[in-house]
Formats: sequence, C-alpha cells, structure tokens
Amino acid sequence: MKQYIMLVIPVPNRNEVEKYIKKWELEENYLINEQSLNKLFRKTYTKNNNIYDILIKTSCLNDIYSTNIFSTTTMAKHICDLNIDERLERADETLVNDIANITIKEKKKQFYSFATKYCSYHKPLDFPIYDSYVEKVLMYFKRKDNFADFKKEDLKNYCKFKKVVIQFKKYYNIDEYNLRDIDKYIWLLGKKYFNKNISSKKLIK
Repeated sequence: MKQYIMLVIPVPNRNEVEKYIKKWELEENYLINEQSLNKLFRKTYTKNNNIYDILIKTSCLNDIYSTNIFSTTTMAKHICDLNIDERLERADETLVNDIANITIKEKKKQFYSFATKYCSYHKPLDFPIYDSYVEKVLMYFKRKDNFADFKKEDLKNYCKFKKVVIQFKKYYNIDEYNLRDIDKYIWLLGKKYFNKNISSKKLIK
C-alpha cells in the first residue's frame, strides 16, 4: 500500500498554516539558510548578466539545497546566456523550464527543482518552489479532495504548477497567505508526512 493512502493529514486551514510558519521561524537552520540566500540574491548579486555573480549564486543554492547540479559552471553559463533579468522582473513563468532544461556533455538534463528555487530567491512572491515533498503533498490533497484538475506530470510544467498552488490556496480558503508562506507550509508538511525515514504508523493521527 502506498504511503499517501495510509496517512491522515490535517485539512489545510489558517491555523495549520500559522502553525507551520511559526515552526519554520523557530528553526534556526532554516532561517539562516533563507536569510543568507535572500541577501545573496536580492541584495548582493541582484542581476544575472555577470557569469561570476551567477556562479556564486548557483553554487551556494546547490550546496544549501543539495540540488545535485554536478556542473555548476555549466549551469551558470546557461543562465547567463538566457539573459533572464527582464523575464524575472515580469515574473515570466516559462523562464523556470528554460533554466531547468540544459545540455551537459551532450546529455540533456532537467534541474527543475533548482530552477524554481533560483527564480524564487529573486522573486519569492511570484515563483513558488517545487520539490519532491511539495509534489507529494499536492498529490495527496488532489486525491483526497480533488481541489484542482491536474496530473502528477503537470507539476513539472511550471505554468501549470504555479496555477495548482494558487488553486490550492483558494480551495482551502488560505488565499491571504503569499506564495512564500505557502511554500514553507507545504514543504514542512511534506517533510513531516513523507519523510522516508519516518515510520508511517507514527504519522496516523
């Protein structure tokens, strides 16, 4: 039996979101990592037209989030060539997949989670973050409540993914929270309920 069938996760609501946001704020490592990257992306190296600045951001993001980019220099060159600043400014959702899809040593790769994070740390209110925990939480509530019409593979299309996150907010009446708040809430839910190192029996409430 798959894990999501065995789990009982509280229905999203204002109290639940507040609880997890406070949990995030009390976790020192999360705060240090987030504030360090905010300083790097939004104060120190705000533009993306200098390969050296981009490489610093790419390397730090890759290290902190373990996004498994084994050639950060190649990714930095790729981002530089895309000339992304104007597209970031207007929150162009198609930019994420353009960053994610890259050829390294003649092999096509997709670093989708990294790309969402790279854009989000420039504009956190416009670019929600995707990772495996987020995917699992969204799929759990899709199966449970059918809050939006999408398939698992749709979440790897960033335009569709962002739409799903916005529908999630509206369906559960938590639309007052911005996308970064929802990022934190969903990710912490995923970490709690879909962590492979935690016995599923302990999660049922």
